[in-house]
Amino acid sequence: MVLNHPSVTEKAMAILENENKLVFIVRKEANKEMISRDIEKTFGKAVTEVRTLMTNKGTKKAIVSFEDDRAAEEILSRLGIV
Repeated sequence: MVLNHPSVTEKAMAILENENKLVFIVRKEANKEMISRDIEKTFGKAVTEVRTLMTNKGTKKAIVSFEDDRAAEEILSRLGIV
């Protein structure tokens, strides 16, 4: 599993509300294809785009877009965050 945990910062929550995207902290060696496959397998939602970046702390973030307009909120509610 390449997903460590979802990011629940103010900026991540703004991205969720405005753009229907989720932000996950992932393993450094994970690539976009691995991240997409892992999210689709774990949550059963189709992923349209994955963008990755390295933070100043040395962690890797993935910003994930979904086909379904409500998928991001549904995933966070399943995890008990929203």
